[in-house]
Amino acid sequence: MNSETFDDLKKLFKGEPADLIPVLQKIQAEEGYLAPESVRSVSRWLRMSENEIYGVATFFAQFRFTRPGEHVLKVCLGTACHVRGGEQILDVLKRRLEVDPGGVTADGRFQLERVACLGCCALAPVLSVDDKIYGQSSVLKIQEMLDGGLHHDRT
Repeated sequence: MNSETFDDLKKLFKGEPADLIPVLQKIQAEEGYLAPESVRSVSRWLRMSENEIYGVATFFAQFRFTRPGEHVLKVCLGTACHVRGGEQILDVLKRRLEVDPGGVTADGRFQLERVACLGCCALAPVLSVDDKIYGQSSVLKIQEMLDGGLHHDRT
């Protein structure tokens, strides 16, 4: 965590153990995840052990401990999407990007997630890239998307 972020936290919070969750939320909002260095800084500031902090943070699904990918790909596996080929789309992405769901590609470009529902059942199967929805997807469309620049795009 950079010193500017840490200084901002000290202005917003009293530095008491009760501040732990909102402090972690702020750090993650700023950095995208909870890096070991950030946990170490919070540990010293709040006078809590790193183990206590990890114990609290791992209880909540909202906290991440690995750097997120630049682009987040979410494959819907809800009933409608599953029936219409969502699992096959996930398999193509796993193979092509060489990453398992929940992971980030070696180059840090893509994070692959499986989700229960994206709320677009009429467009099944559905994939989202960052916040853009791709409905009525197919293995062929996903292959074309990857070949057409998504996988090679360096923006």
